[in-house]
Amino acid sequence: MLESLPSILQIVAAATAAYSIAFFVLGHSNPIFAVTVSIASLGFTRDARLRRVFETALGMVIGIALSEILLNQLGAGVWQMALVLLVALTSARFLSGKAAFALTVGVQAMLVYVMPAPEGGAFVRSIDALIGGATALLFTALIPRNPIGMAAKDAEKLFGVFLDAVDALKIAVRSADFKVVDAALVRVRGSQPLVDNWRLSLDSAISVSRISPFMRKHREGLSDQVRLMRGMDLATRNLRVVVRRVDFLIRDGKARPYLADLFEQISAATAVLAKGLESTDALTEAREMLVEIIHQLDPKKFGIADQLREASVLLLLRPLLIDLLCASGMSEEAARAELPEV
Repeated sequence: MLESLPSILQIVAAATAAYSIAFFVLGHSNPIFAVTVSIASLGFTRDARLRRVFETALGMVIGIALSEILLNQLGAGVWQMALVLLVALTSARFLSGKAAFALTVGVQAMLVYVMPAPEGGAFVRSIDALIGGATALLFTALIPRNPIGMAAKDAEKLFGVFLDAVDALKIAVRSADFKVVDAALVRVRGSQPLVDNWRLSLDSAISVSRISPFMRKHREGLSDQVRLMRGMDLATRNLRVVVRRVDFLIRDGKARPYLADLFEQISAATAVLAKGLESTDALTEAREMLVEIIHQLDPKKFGIADQLREASVLLLLRPLLIDLLCASGMSEEAARAELPEV
């Protein structure tokens, strides 16, 4: 509920403004399409980009205008209604591959067709639709919902899953409990939608920051967050591989305290990295911690260079640490240069 509140307030304000313009300024007696187009264009979708709002509004305006044109040319009747719906749905699918969008356009076209013609002329409803679409665009640019806050929440969810998985690995290698690893594997396998949500929220925030005077100051921070998101995306993919390898390793029932210590260090560094969403100082601190960890990823250090089962986990941690270092702001070349020779 609380996450939807900014969207609710924005939609209510936009719909009220669109209705007021059509009703009080232009004198339209029943400006239903000013309201419906503004509501549907904004929606509750995570994608708050101006382009998405524009495409939705444009499709609905086209559907309403086509319906009015066909109604005026062909008149009312069952076959005419079927033709109007066919044209509206076909046009919508051409403009967008989303099924929900096509259905929205079709509903708008049918409302035009079945509702009594309003006073004021043939294309009053199309004008109302234009008002609704323009109002939605205006509110997206000037009174945006909080895409930065949404992106931060999406990032926190991904970091939460990542940290839970690393902590589970720490417990598993210390106690040789493969059930803990199996549970972690299930969670980390389902983490890709969290990455996708974070990416979409960031895309929306960046898009809005380019046009909204209230969000321009956040552009640099959003660019840094994109780098953090890309690094965490790759790190999470590599973590899945590590979890599977650990699951195989501990089936022999042996505890590995040295791996537990490494996972504990990775967890602590990642927790600091998560604070980089708000502070660049945290990114620097996390980078220093991660460099200390990556220097330890040498099988010879633990006397397991000739033990493939043991050494494989350390070797798989190397690309994971590179991804985390890249997320902290280090270049890939510099991160690779920190790797110990094996």
